[in-house]
Amino acid sequence: MRSLKQIRSFVAVFEEGSFTAAALREGATQSGISQHIRHLEESLGAELLVRDGRGVIPTVHGERYYAECVAILRRLDLAEAEISRSSALGGEVRIGLMPTFTRAVLAPTLDRFIAVAPTVDMRVTEAYSGVLTDLVRRGELDFAVVPGFQGAVGLSTTLLIRDREMLVASKNRLGQHLTPICLKDMDPLKIVVPGPQNTRRKNIETYCASHGVAIERRLQLDAMMGTLDFVASSEWVAILPGVMMVNDLDGTRFDIRPLDQPALYSDFVLIEPTRRVLSPAAALFASMLRETTEQTITIRQARMREA
Repeated sequence: MRSLKQIRSFVAVFEEGSFTAAALREGATQSGISQHIRHLEESLGAELLVRDGRGVIPTVHGERYYAECVAILRRLDLAEAEISRSSALGGEVRIGLMPTFTRAVLAPTLDRFIAVAPTVDMRVTEAYSGVLTDLVRRGELDFAVVPGFQGAVGLSTTLLIRDREMLVASKNRLGQHLTPICLKDMDPLKIVVPGPQNTRRKNIETYCASHGVAIERRLQLDAMMGTLDFVASSEWVAILPGVMMVNDLDGTRFDIRPLDQPALYSDFVLIEPTRRVLSPAAALFASMLRETTEQTITIRQARMREA
């Protein structure tokens, strides 16, 4: 007879690719996880996972069994969510956001959410995409918003928004605030970029290389507020999502210009564990976050048309 502990242990090892990482995720010992997997394989009469020097590789049986296990865990989670929907919103919501979203859309979303769900305990983690992805996969966050990517084992992704990228510089550095700009027509740029672990780094460098954008110097900075302060007080520039800069549309601190010829867009997705469903409170917050973000982009687009 298979137990939920065995199923959860198998799913954890499958998704983490490691018995050690699975034990940390499940709050168990490595020997305990190994025992669960061994009993599971013995009861099924089939090998599910193959251990090698680099980690754990699922067999064909393991791939099929994983899909069924995830469906079981998700149905159980859905049953619990259906029961909780009959009562008032409560519990805890744990979300992860990049600085892109905490700077401009978090505050108004929280304001709306707390008004309708005052008893919900909120926990917001700000980090970059790699950290947030790991936290969601381990079940430490209900969901997170990260740049679009090809997907990962154990995660479900849903498009949240598609946003236009902006060249951001200190006030009067570029001129023509909020009007489109073609980077290949500019003098070589001194540009601040995120680290290579950030999905946006590759997108930015691919765009520049593909469209003849001259780069004089690069400065790697994985601190968004620090990046903005540095850009505001120097001749350096940065390429940033438009939604992040909505509070600076008045032009008092930055020149903000959408990239053009061609335009550059970035997708941002909501990721959640495949084995779980969002609680009513988490689903409500996600919905409000989407609405606030869409409203923010609409405001920016209107200001750009006026420029």
